[in-house]
Amino acid sequence: MMRGSLAELEAVLAVSSQGGFRAAARELGMSSSSLSQQIAALETRMGVRLFNRSTRSVVLSAAGEQFVASVGPALEAIRSAVEHVDEHRAEATGTLRINTSVGATRMILTPLILDYMRRNPQMSVEIVTEGALVDVNAKGFDAGIRIREAVPPDMVVVPIGDSIRPAIVGSSDYFRRHGKPQVPADLEDHMCIRARMASGTIYRWEFERRGESFALDVPGKLVLDDSDLMLRAACDGAGLAYLNEWQVGDDVAAGRLEQVLSDWTPPYPGLCLYYPGRRNIPAKLRRFIDLIKELRAKGTT
Repeated sequence: MMRGSLAELEAVLAVSSQGGFRAAARELGMSSSSLSQQIAALETRMGVRLFNRSTRSVVLSAAGEQFVASVGPALEAIRSAVEHVDEHRAEATGTLRINTSVGATRMILTPLILDYMRRNPQMSVEIVTEGALVDVNAKGFDAGIRIREAVPPDMVVVPIGDSIRPAIVGSSDYFRRHGKPQVPADLEDHMCIRARMASGTIYRWEFERRGESFALDVPGKLVLDDSDLMLRAACDGAGLAYLNEWQVGDDVAAGRLEQVLSDWTPPYPGLCLYYPGRRNIPAKLRRFIDLIKELRAKGTT
């Protein structure tokens, strides 16, 4: 069977499983109009309608149901054969493009990205850092890396590391001058280094304890949009910063910073890789996923 015909069969199965052209187009990485034209061309050649379309729904016709039932298993066998051959390639080649944040890149660069490049010397890796979440499929990325709660619900998710714990920190000099907050409400009497998000909004510090959760718009005259600058400002005594334990660990250990309100800042799900639900994952991405799983099993990410 010609390659174009295989693509048309994939398109029919995608629309059938997703229940519509828009969701199926996202899965296949193409526009809804191109997908509709592809299926229409197949229906024309076959001389039968596979889908009954209306403004509200897209459902298989009787002929379509029979077609999917017959073609589905065969096409799945073809996919499996292709994936097994792909796994035996000697080397992955090309460029792996990942969209993520600056903070996430700092966490994964050495233990994951550089290790991946050492293991796959023919591969190039392009990391694009952005504060705002983007459509990785539409922007031409192979995958994205974000904290779990920020990942769109229609993506395949691969956990990278352990949970992340927030940390509210200040310098010893600051605490000598202003004292330490004992509960979140005490922050109203402190100078806080506020964070401006990529969306333009000011981040509200999040707290949780014993089932009670809430967010505070803390006071502060200094607003920054970079966590490294917030860390530096906190070390210099400018106020309290809401960061994460991974980022402040060295400064806390060295005595440059002290952590407060730790019983109000429980951990949350950490970083994960995410990508569109394509049936055939490229070898370069498959190897990256395998490395994540290997390092996670060893506890090194």
